Amino acid sequence: MSGLLSDIALFGADIPWLDGLRSRGRSAFVLPTAKTEAWKYTKLHALQRDDFVYSPSKFLEELEGVADSDDECGCTCGCGHHHEHEDCGCGGHCQCAHKPRLYIDLPFDAYQIHFYNGKFMPLYPALPVGVEVMTLMQAVVEGEAKNYVGKYIDLQKYPFAALNTAMLEEGLFVKVDAGVSLQKPLMFIYHTQTENPLVSNIRNIFIAGKNSSFEIVEYFYHVGGDKDCYFNNIVNEFYLSAQANVKHYKFQNEAFKAVHIALNYVNVREGAFYKSFCLQKGADLGRNETKVDLVQEQAQAQVDAAYIMNGWATLDTTTDVEHLSSSTSSDQLVKGVVGGQAKGVFQGKISIVKDAQETEGHQLHRALLLSDTAEIDVKPELEIYADNVKCSHGAACGELDQNQLFYMRSRGIGEDEAKQILIDAYLLEVISRIDNEQIKEWILSNV
Repeated sequence: MSGLLSDIALFGADIPWLDGLRSRGRSAFVLPTAKTEAWKYTKLHALQRDDFVYSPSKFLEELEGVADSDDECGCTCGCGHHHEHEDCGCGGHCQCAHKPRLYIDLPFDAYQIHFYNGKFMPLYPALPVGVEVMTLMQAVVEGEAKNYVGKYIDLQKYPFAALNTAMLEEGLFVKVDAGVSLQKPLMFIYHTQTENPLVSNIRNIFIAGKNSSFEIVEYFYHVGGDKDCYFNNIVNEFYLSAQANVKHYKFQNEAFKAVHIALNYVNVREGAFYKSFCLQKGADLGRNETKVDLVQEQAQAQVDAAYIMNGWATLDTTTDVEHLSSSTSSDQLVKGVVGGQAKGVFQGKISIVKDAQETEGHQLHRALLLSDTAEIDVKPELEIYADNVKCSHGAACGELDQNQLFYMRSRGIGEDEAKQILIDAYLLEVISRIDNEQIKEWILSNV
C-alpha cells in the first residue's frame, strides 16, 4: 500500500508527540479486506492501486502568505472590478492564476471556507467575535490541538482514520467560545479538480464551548472532468461542552469515479446535543461513518442520512452510538434509493453500558430498490448491558408503488417524472428533520 502511505515530507517532523502520533497511524493502517467484519459489505477494489499521488506540503507557504493581500496580484475579482475583495461582495474569488475560483452561490447565507484539491485556501470572510479558525498545524504549534487530535479515535478499529493520522497535516481547528451563538452556518466547501489519482487526507477539529450553538455544513463539490479519479479521506472530530448545540449537515457529491471515506467522531458532554444529516449522492465508493460517545448525563444525538445511487456505485452509511452515561438519548433515521447495479450499505449500532440506566436509543433504516439488480446490505445492532432502557431498531426494503405510478401516468405525468415525485416523497421523511429551512430546501433541490 505504498500508494496510500506515501513518504512525502510533512510539517512538524521535529515535534515529538506529532511524529509519534503519525507513526502510530502508519503502524495501524491496513487496507480492509472482505474478511474485515466492519467492511465486509463495502469492497475497496478502487483503492488497490499503487499510483496514488499526494500534493506537496503547502503549510509553510500558507503560514508565510496569510498576511499577503489578495489584491496585490493586480487582477480583477469575480465581480469584474479591481478592489478589496471583502468590500466588493464577490466572496473573494480572484480570477487570475494565483487563486482558483472558489466562492459559490447558495440559496442561504454562510461563512464559506474552502479547500481546493485537499488544501485549505486561506481566504474566508471575517468571523464573529468568539469564533476562531486556524490551520491544524498552527493549532499544533500553538498547543491547541494536542489535547484533542489522536486522543479518542481507536486507530485499530478505524483504518482510514489511521491513514489520515499517518499523513496528518491538512485541516482546520475551529473553536466556538462559550455562550456564542452563530446566526449563519460555517460552510466547508471541498472543491476537487484533478486528472491524477490524488489522495487528500483532511482532519478538522471542532470545539463547541459551553452553551454555544452553531451549524456546520460540508459540501463535497466536484468541478473537474467526468473521469476524474481521486480519494478524499476525511476525519472530523467534534467536542461538545455542556449544553452546547451543534448541527452538522453534509452533501457528498463527488465525481462518479471518486472514492470518499469519512469518519465523524463526536464527544457529547452533559446536556449537549449533536444533530447531523448526510446526503450521499456521488462517488463510485462512498462511506460516511459516525461514531458518537454520549459521555455525560442528558447528552443527546440525532444521526440521520439519505443516499441516492445508480450505476455500479457503492454507498455506505455506518453509525456507532455509545451511551456511556445514564439519561442519554439517541435517534437514527436512514433512508436510501438504489437503482441500476448499485449497492447500498447500512450498518448501525447502539451500545449501552451497564451504568447507563434510563437511556433511550432508536434506529430505523428503510430503502427503495429501483431495479432487480440493485442490492441493499443492512446490519442493525443493539448491544445493551443496562436493564432500564427504551430501545428499538428496524430495517425494511421495498419498491416503488406501481399503483401510484399508474395513477400519475394516467393523469399525463411521464414515467420518469412520476418516479422522481415518488422518490422525493419517500426521502422527505428524513430530509424534513433538518431544522434549517433554507438548508433543507437546498438539500431537497439536489435529490
